[in-house]
Amino acid sequence: MRVLVTGWFSFPEMGATAGDLMARDVVRRWLDELGIAADVAVAPPFTGGVDWNVVDPATYSHVVFVCGPFGNGWPLTDFLQRFQACTLIGVDVSMLQPVEEWNPFAHLIERDSTRRTHPDLAFLADPPRVPVVGLCLVHPQQEYGKRGRHPEVHDALERLVARHDVAVVRIDTRLDENAVGLRSTAQIESLIARVDVIVTTRLHGLVLALKNGVPALAVDPIAGGAKIAAQGATVEWPIVLTSAQIDDEALDRAFQFCLSADARDRAGRARELAARRLETARAEFALAFGAASSKPAR
Repeated sequence: MRVLVTGWFSFPEMGATAGDLMARDVVRRWLDELGIAADVAVAPPFTGGVDWNVVDPATYSHVVFVCGPFGNGWPLTDFLQRFQACTLIGVDVSMLQPVEEWNPFAHLIERDSTRRTHPDLAFLADPPRVPVVGLCLVHPQQEYGKRGRHPEVHDALERLVARHDVAVVRIDTRLDENAVGLRSTAQIESLIARVDVIVTTRLHGLVLALKNGVPALAVDPIAGGAKIAAQGATVEWPIVLTSAQIDDEALDRAFQFCLSADARDRAGRARELAARRLETARAEFALAFGAASSKPAR
């Protein structure tokens, strides 16, 4: 007995989703638990399997189609014709036509049909987790003239997040026009507070991350350092790099630190230090108004 596991991930440009791949993995696990050998049919961009158009159908006793809508039309007609000698099993599919009228499966465990429904197999998928990284990049700052190193810094940070298995959330702190549709300070800070790490060339990307206990990999894009470097120093946050320090190895080390429990602890301490030091600023502000109140009114 050998099984070919197929689904919309087996056909090019057919919109395979995360749910399709999760259901595929559940079926693979079930087959492993049963001690049944199986291949998975894939089409680009997916890899690590076989091409159902090329394999010999006689190799397989059973073919399983997993997840998604299933109807009597192309390209499924070609697929069904090629594997007509195999026992066809449908799992987690939504039957587009009444099963009383058309059902090509020898065994159908549908997600939904005119006959019955089952919970989607993604409920049983192993819950892998990767870090969620907020990528918050500043627009080119003309006020710094030739000291700005924005293109090379941003290219390095884009390469950084591309090298790691992370979920990237792009965050824009600008509110007169926002590149990602955020409309208020509350929306921006709420998003920053929920990521695991911020990678940023914005001062307030650094500040709002640390304020919420989120480690920040901050790079000052101005040659020699400017406001981001100064802000990192005043709250004693260690991961503020300059444009001269952003080789891939240094960025990877800084990123790994930001994922650590130590970085979370340091972010919390930076927040507390900022609050203490701003008490001095508040007192100085109050003194300024006290001096003004002694002046005669005009």
